[in-house]
Amino acid sequence: MSAHDFSATRRRLLAALGVALAAGPALAQEWPGGKTITYVVPYPPGGSTDVLGRSIAQRLGPALGTTVIVDNKPGATGTIGAAFVARAQPDGYTLLGTTIGPQAIAPHLMGKLPYDPIAGFEPVITLGTIPHILVVGAGQPFQGVADLVAAGKAQPGKLAYASGGNGTILQMQAELLQQQTGARFIHVPYKGDTPALQDTLGGQVQFMFAPAAAALPHVQAGKLRALAVTSAQRLPALPQVPTMGEAGLKDFVVEQWHAVFVPARTPAAIVQRLNAEIAKALKDPAVTALADKLGITLVGGTPGQLAALQKADSTKWAKVIRDGNIKAD
Repeated sequence: MSAHDFSATRRRLLAALGVALAAGPALAQEWPGGKTITYVVPYPPGGSTDVLGRSIAQRLGPALGTTVIVDNKPGATGTIGAAFVARAQPDGYTLLGTTIGPQAIAPHLMGKLPYDPIAGFEPVITLGTIPHILVVGAGQPFQGVADLVAAGKAQPGKLAYASGGNGTILQMQAELLQQQTGARFIHVPYKGDTPALQDTLGGQVQFMFAPAAAALPHVQAGKLRALAVTSAQRLPALPQVPTMGEAGLKDFVVEQWHAVFVPARTPAAIVQRLNAEIAKALKDPAVTALADKLGITLVGGTPGQLAALQKADSTKWAKVIRDGNIKAD
């Protein structure tokens, strides 16, 4: 082969390689091309994940020049919807608007799942976080976390706490309280946070970790007593209530998060576009007002920050579940 032929062949190979390398970004640039995007919510309609997801979807569609529909796929603590998205094509047309449960807690409770909560997805953005309040009924004698812990040590297995179900973040917090203090309580799981809160109000159980938005009206009405909040800082609505850290429990910052994921191997250009457009939606005054009503602190941030949050919480709750020998229903 002459030098001229070799040079020509080399140019053709480089050109072909350039076309191949450009194909991925080119496909990403064409997305969404007017094609409908499905935003999967792995919970029933009406909950905070669904309501916030619909608000985001309404703004995301016009921003991308297409329609975004919300598809509720509830069941198995959110893992059915997560599994559906993990199996979807990584083309940017199927999103998962989910929470800490299916992505960082359930995988350690339910044995082998049909998806890998980390390797099976590309993180897009953290929508927001929900702090919790450790509450007791107004008729309970406990005035602070120390009183509750002391009673749980003096009478192990006598005091009961409510949660929205086995494996929920509400149960995980009470289990973490036991493991950090040596107190022992009885877990009473309910089918959802609302009936759990009702029985805490009624005195059928002694305490629970409740979502801030759900508990706050009852605290302000004097029907519940707030012993501590699980956020890193005191809540503006309850400035007199200490954090769990201030109450003497170190490393007890617990917040449920809402986030968006897409199937693994979705092109980076699509992930970045979704991140940018959802971040804009989170700054919409109507979305911020809705988040305030739901008790959600909007976050945003990068895909990498969501990945770090998910991995840290997965490690944290895996240890709590293992040490507590907690099993799913």
